Amino acid sequence: MVSGKKMLNPITILLMVIVIAAIATWFVPAGNYHKLSVAENKEFVINANGISTHVPLSQKTLDSLHILIPVEKFLKGDINKPISIPNTFHFTESKKAGFIEILKAPIKGIYEAIDIILLILVMGGFINIFNETGALLKGITYLSYKLKGKEQLLIIILTILFSFGGSSYGMAEETLVFYPVLVPLFLAAGYDLLVPVAVIFAGSQIGTLSSFSNPFSTIIGSNAAGLNWIDGIYERIIMYILSTSLLIWYILRYAKKIKSNTALSLVLKYDGVVQTNYQILTTNTQEQTKLSAKTGWLLFIFGATFITMIAAVIFFDWWLVEITTLFFGASLLLFFITNLKENEFIHQFIKGAESLLSVAFIVGIARGVTIILNEGNISDSLLYYTSNLIGTLPPALFIIILLGLFIFLTLFISSSSGMAVLTMPILGALALIIHVPGREIVNSYLYGMGIMGFITPTGLFLPSLAMVNVSAKTWFKFITPFLVILFFLCAIALLIGIYL
Repeated sequence: MVSGKKMLNPITILLMVIVIAAIATWFVPAGNYHKLSVAENKEFVINANGISTHVPLSQKTLDSLHILIPVEKFLKGDINKPISIPNTFHFTESKKAGFIEILKAPIKGIYEAIDIILLILVMGGFINIFNETGALLKGITYLSYKLKGKEQLLIIILTILFSFGGSSYGMAEETLVFYPVLVPLFLAAGYDLLVPVAVIFAGSQIGTLSSFSNPFSTIIGSNAAGLNWIDGIYERIIMYILSTSLLIWYILRYAKKIKSNTALSLVLKYDGVVQTNYQILTTNTQEQTKLSAKTGWLLFIFGATFITMIAAVIFFDWWLVEITTLFFGASLLLFFITNLKENEFIHQFIKGAESLLSVAFIVGIARGVTIILNEGNISDSLLYYTSNLIGTLPPALFIIILLGLFIFLTLFISSSSGMAVLTMPILGALALIIHVPGREIVNSYLYGMGIMGFITPTGLFLPSLAMVNVSAKTWFKFITPFLVILFFLCAIALLIGIYL
């Protein structure tokens, strides 16, 4: 049990930000940049004070406007929102937001974000139906007993699986169901209680740091920044491999050390002899020693769905409608394989959608902040003043400061979707003004939240420790050296990324 005041709900925070944004329209001078966008006939359109001018969609046009972006980014659709043209800012008529505008803003935001909201809700239904089958728990249980006596190999495989879950779809709270299965197994192997926490919680958390296809961070964040979420996916896949490998090495190093000398256990040093509610399992039921064909098919469908999503976006230009359709179709496939009754299937699908309704509202309401700023003609003003303030910073210094900023902000906003939609619209536009690749802005957000997620009180580390009766002090002693190494790895990756 954690004492103290609870943090405000992300929706409450966003509603407060909408009010603050409305107040800002009364004091911040209104202004606009000229905007550049791509027309349906594959031409650039320059919008200057309401007057549209069509110009060739070419690198020469971008160079003449001092926009240091390869034209391929526009041709591929990696940038899907109008961008501000440097050195064109001008002050304009002020439009102060009142009470009615504040009330309308969240509703307008939900209207604008309906495509990604539908993806979130349909994906919630799919994940819940899959979770209700118990296939993942059965698969992990089967794997655990097959590798009994080979716990080092088990650590490697399970950490990869949990990391993949975190990076592909944002696996988080569902990891808690694995402690009763894995804690007795690792205790029987001679490890302490930190090892299962490191494998399960840290494994899924390290995955969210790279989030190569996580809809609740990467897709939402890129969408809010006006970028195609595929932009930067190769960097994120490399980070997934490096960071997961680093964590595996770190866990194996600790596990080997305490197995050879139990006195070196941090749990024993700081918490003493800890009593757990888990008994070492010795039975070998048919379910533990054999994986049914049905469970195998369910696991295959689940993994194949995310792999199909990534491949189709890269090679066939799929976007939100197609991705949402994929998850809806996969849900129907689960329905036929599991032989669920029609009413039960719909109930589970709706229940899953309900579980992510708050995330959907977060995305929509946060758009309301942008709407207030845009309609009040101060979005560009904030961008102008911010770029003047930090625009003289070298890109390398800017990206490291931004990483530190996201680490700090995660203490107050632990919701990845809330952080994305609140910060990305301004930062995404700012990146283009100060010539930092937009993908690295998204990556700095992912890395910052990923690092702080290991220790933020509003995250999952406290519930995870409660599952094994280990103190936060012990966890901090264990994970702090790893986080220092991880910070430098992320910083180096960002520095390389801005010069690629």
